[in-house]
Amino acid sequence: MPAINASRHHGLLDLPALRKRAKRLLAELRNHQADDAREQLRTLGLPGPDYRLADTQWLVAREAGFASWPRLKAHADAVAFAARHPGFSADDEASVQHWRCGNDIAHSLRTAGFAGAFQMFDDPMVMGPVPALPDEQYWQVRSAYVQQAFKLSPLDLEQRQAAQRSALAGLNRDSEIVLWCEADAYDQLFLIRVLASLPGLPRRLELIEIDQVPGIERFIGIGQLAPDLLAWLWPQRRALGEDALALAREAWAAYTAPNPKTWASLADHTHPALPLLGGALARQLQELPGAQDGLSLTERLLLRVLASRGELPAGRVFGQLMMQDDPLPYLGDQMFHVLLQPLIHAPQPLLLEGSGEAWAQRPLRLTPLAEQVLAGKAHWLDHNPSQRWVGGVLVDAADRPWVVTEQGEVWRR
Repeated sequence: MPAINASRHHGLLDLPALRKRAKRLLAELRNHQADDAREQLRTLGLPGPDYRLADTQWLVAREAGFASWPRLKAHADAVAFAARHPGFSADDEASVQHWRCGNDIAHSLRTAGFAGAFQMFDDPMVMGPVPALPDEQYWQVRSAYVQQAFKLSPLDLEQRQAAQRSALAGLNRDSEIVLWCEADAYDQLFLIRVLASLPGLPRRLELIEIDQVPGIERFIGIGQLAPDLLAWLWPQRRALGEDALALAREAWAAYTAPNPKTWASLADHTHPALPLLGGALARQLQELPGAQDGLSLTERLLLRVLASRGELPAGRVFGQLMMQDDPLPYLGDQMFHVLLQPLIHAPQPLLLEGSGEAWAQRPLRLTPLAEQVLAGKAHWLDHNPSQRWVGGVLVDAADRPWVVTEQGEVWRR
């Protein structure tokens, strides 16, 4: 164990060597070797015989003096970051709350030395009903949708929602808040949701938001950035004022309304207080049925991928959308999977799904109806698609639903 012994002497962990050791141990266990390691794992409550890499990584971490592999890696990353940035100070305090629409940067913030609390608000408001209702009813509606769409356990969902609601309720004029966002609808809806929840301008309210990063060909989100880049972003934060709060309240009311006219109007303008909001609202508005074909923009793009490339695994279609075709991608893989279901299981489907152990491996191909819709010879709303929601707008094909043009104009069909 040279990497472990050396690190115990000088404190510098060799992560690549430790990873190799964990993989080697796993291979030896599967070949009925490494009796000492097998006995240690049994002592730790892992009797086997089917071990995973996570098990041997845990063992390697304990041998190196850490309680778990994630703690070992967090320590190694923090040491490496400090060596690269000897003069960097996160310049925050324990009272600061870092708000994000997921947990994708929590580890990197700690690695970079940020000491404040981390608050995650990950309700996917780009999907399902987001109606203008009193708080208790609103959360009941969101809970029912998220549980049904993502198959979460009621207890898990209740705990996640309780944490988010508590965090929102705890915001007040004494709060110190830094929000981390990118340009897509998922993030910008999170931004206006939090800002609209504030009872007034807090003591400290700052925003870090970006739509591109030099050197990255296709920037999708802050979560893809290394801790070094968070250190680069930190000085670029800016204070938000009453104008940002007023705009957020207006935009949130527009997004949750059953009539999308005000939403469309806001999407058609640039707003200096929140400069990335207009583009995100415009992209999300295109999730309403298209006036010409009845498809949302995401549905149209994924059908076009299959029309141009033929049958493909669902994961490949998702990758094409995220990395090339969507002008402002916002979907996660599980969200994409949910979005596919109405197109596959409709009475007159647009997609045929092949077999495969995991959904991402199952091939997708167009039905004749999908080909007709893409060719402008059929309209999806004329073929009894499932009801769906976009913000506060219910899309019901039987009840003159709102539709949108490519230019962002909306009307009743």
